[in-house]
Amino acid sequence: MPARSSRLPTMRRRTLGPVLALAVLVVAFGLVHSTFFQAANLSLVVEQSLVVGTLALGQALVILTAGVDLANAAVAVLGTLVVAKLAMTGTPGVVALLMGLLVAAAVAAVTGGLVTGLKLPPFIVTFGMLVIVGAVVRLYAAGRTYSVTDGAVGWLGTTKYLFGRIELTYGMGLMLVMYLVAWFVLKRTRWGEDIKQIGADPRAARRAGIRVRPTTLTVYVAAGVCYGVAAWQALGRVPIADPEALPLGNLDSITAVVVGGVSLFGGRGSVLGTLAGALIVVVLRTGLAQSGVDTLYQDIAVGVLMIAAVAVDRFSLGRQR
Repeated sequence: MPARSSRLPTMRRRTLGPVLALAVLVVAFGLVHSTFFQAANLSLVVEQSLVVGTLALGQALVILTAGVDLANAAVAVLGTLVVAKLAMTGTPGVVALLMGLLVAAAVAAVTGGLVTGLKLPPFIVTFGMLVIVGAVVRLYAAGRTYSVTDGAVGWLGTTKYLFGRIELTYGMGLMLVMYLVAWFVLKRTRWGEDIKQIGADPRAARRAGIRVRPTTLTVYVAAGVCYGVAAWQALGRVPIADPEALPLGNLDSITAVVVGGVSLFGGRGSVLGTLAGALIVVVLRTGLAQSGVDTLYQDIAVGVLMIAAVAVDRFSLGRQR
């Protein structure tokens, strides 16, 4: 009990810290741009965070096991192409979406199988999968984009208005539900506890009776499902499958996870912080874009943010030891 209670202040900081950082960033850009606080702009920021936020949720699960997935955005792009091409050939939208989810989950299962079965470093495996999936995407797309008109595929982009002026979409609701479910699973279930113990110390987890390899494999599959949902989110926002989409989706998702308080060294962190981290990344990019900052400088800012977050995490880990 004492060990558990001693972790609570740290866990709260890992969740509250990103939320406070997000608030500061929003206020800062709001002071620079008078339109930043407008409901339409804030709603647009949240909508733009849907794909990154959903990718980050899957990424957070993997990073909690002390892994990383560099191919997550490429898998999501592959999912959009599978869904779009099937829908264009007359396949019902629901079936096309299920196939996209299955493809994303299958690719992630292969990745997890290589990591757990052959005991290969996640960085190397996922970097290899990034190259492979990226090449498959280009071959499958055959140098073109694919438009989707099916209602089920674009359903997440359906807009509703709160109080008649705050624009909301079904995609926003789905992402929130996914984060709440993930939070509950990680906090209240044996599987969630096993994931964190594996990330903290796989040998100790094995000695405690945790089936490390099968559990880690299920984490990669669950992450793959998140990537498939991210593909659906992307098509809900813009009903076009583009093989060149999400070129830095992996960087943004990793940044969101680390800035959100999940340790890149595994075993520690909250997915609710990850949601705040995803919003921080998108707010930073949006605020800089509205300030007229070039996209390349935005990429530099996100890269610096990620390195700084990892440095803080490393310093925090060293102090705890």
